[in-house]
Amino acid sequence: MGKHEVGTPKYIANKIKAKGLQKLRWYCEMCQKQCRDENGFKCHTMSESHHRQLLLFADNANKYINQFSKDFSETFLELLKRQFGTKRVPANRVYQEYIADRGHVHMNATMWLTLTGFVKWLGRSGKCVVDETEKGWFITYVDRDPEAIASQEKQAKKEKMDRNEEERMMAFIEKQVVTGRQNLSDDTNDELTPLIRTEDEPLVLNMKLKPKLLPPTLIKNGILGKRKEPIELETITEIDNEMTSSKLIKKEQTPSVKSESEQESSSSTSTNSRNEKLKKGWLRNGLVVKIMTKKVGDKYYKAKGVITEIVDQLFYVGKVKISSPENVEGHILKLDQEHLETVIPAIGREVMMLKGKNIGEIVIVKKVRIEDFCVDVELKTGTILKRVPYEEICKFVKS
Repeated sequence: MGKHEVGTPKYIANKIKAKGLQKLRWYCEMCQKQCRDENGFKCHTMSESHHRQLLLFADNANKYINQFSKDFSETFLELLKRQFGTKRVPANRVYQEYIADRGHVHMNATMWLTLTGFVKWLGRSGKCVVDETEKGWFITYVDRDPEAIASQEKQAKKEKMDRNEEERMMAFIEKQVVTGRQNLSDDTNDELTPLIRTEDEPLVLNMKLKPKLLPPTLIKNGILGKRKEPIELETITEIDNEMTSSKLIKKEQTPSVKSESEQESSSSTSTNSRNEKLKKGWLRNGLVVKIMTKKVGDKYYKAKGVITEIVDQLFYVGKVKISSPENVEGHILKLDQEHLETVIPAIGREVMMLKGKNIGEIVIVKKVRIEDFCVDVELKTGTILKRVPYEEICKFVKS
């Protein structure tokens, strides 16, 4: 029987049927021939071309089966990685997406007879994580790309660091709560006696009030002299009388002129007192700090950087060059020390002393006491300083 002419309804119907997927049992993988019915498949198996392909297959059957199995598994895993990623999906859903392509390698030509056997092989070989439920087999692709593994390790390390900081903060809060409860219990240990009053006796409250101290203005004027004991309000009137009398005496006396040496000494003492009041900050060049504010942007929150320049003379404001994370690496921010936090390095690394008599000295971390929020450091002289608080040291890098 000849073929139908082009454009006839029968020709169009045959073309539409040929476009769709046909039954798997009527497909010959060796000849890559798809038949539409059992009669066509029987005729194909009796053809001379099919017998030649069978002779080639008989010479080395394992070669063809292994090649078909390899192509099937690689294409299946590529589809799973590209379309579903590392999500947990039903295996049958991935298989339906796979066989939607007419040119796919059919499973009856591979070493696996069923989809269940193929899924179990994926689990044994470590290519996927498989689990069986009431709804069937589920698979999860294991991405072994070096870049993906490095990204996962970096993310896990960052989460661990954040978790450690949260745990340390929670431990500190719990410690403060326990201390507060102990102080509260000590204060409430005093015995409470009820107020007993008879009908005839009047109510008398024995309240002991502390005597009020003299205002600081009188102390500044030098009236008390070297007296250290507190003065009650009753003596204030006497002191006022002394003030008035002393003022009258000073008016009667002639004013004395100070010498130049006395003026210089008084001016030097006043400048020294002012300098002592101006306390310096802890920022220094080379310190590794962490940004603890969201005012400059969420992407900079908890980012680490190195102080490259001190802006003011009191070491309160400095320029920080971001070193991590990568999306903001190299950015330079101008920040105050209130928005920065010291960084504690690993044991054996160098840190700078920020307070005390050893301020500015580079020391080495010997022990980290996480529960007490302090460290032990070794000076250049070999002396060990124990229990130095976190805020008094900071990681230091040489420029």
